Amino acid sequence: MKPQDVMTGKTSLWIFGYGSLVWKPDFKYKRSMVGHIQGYKRRFWHGDNFHRGNDKLPGRVVTLMEDDDANTWGVAFEVTGAQVEESLKYLNLREAVRGGYATKSVDFFPEGGVDQAPVTALVYIATEDNPLYLGPASPEVIGAQIAMSFGKTGHNLEYLLRLAEFMRQSCPHVDDPHLFAIEAAALAFVPYLLAAQ
Repeated sequence: MKPQDVMTGKTSLWIFGYGSLVWKPDFKYKRSMVGHIQGYKRRFWHGDNFHRGNDKLPGRVVTLMEDDDANTWGVAFEVTGAQVEESLKYLNLREAVRGGYATKSVDFFPEGGVDQAPVTALVYIATEDNPLYLGPASPEVIGAQIAMSFGKTGHNLEYLLRLAEFMRQSCPHVDDPHLFAIEAAALAFVPYLLAAQ
């Protein structure tokens, strides 16, 4: 699905972020809500050779993998009017062209929205057939790779730590063992990295 297909005839659009978008959307929006989508798990299985790594040493960033029993927490942003086209143009470059992500439509459930119906949101997902897809590895391997990687947007470790910080601050009731195991492994690797320099 192409982003422009979603916006046809719409003056309002929700965009769900579960990685760097949760702290750095970099586009104008009307409002945002913390919440989750169902049927997907967040995994550091996607390579990044632009923002958080390079061709020689790609960084590791998150993508979503289908899992009927899983929920992924993040932030949904509502864009309206001219913001719709502006945000999609920006995100197409950031996520699709440079990141290798494709778009899907998902149901987003706002936190505490017991009486609130889910909203349809656009989400960017990198699939296994993407050339930048790296696949699963142990927390220690992923953590070490993240600790060593750096790209045009900054250090890969910053990406990991900011995501973990978001989860602790905005979703303290949610356990994300994959994320927190990689955070612990990356932080444990940093002293070895510093000693080698």
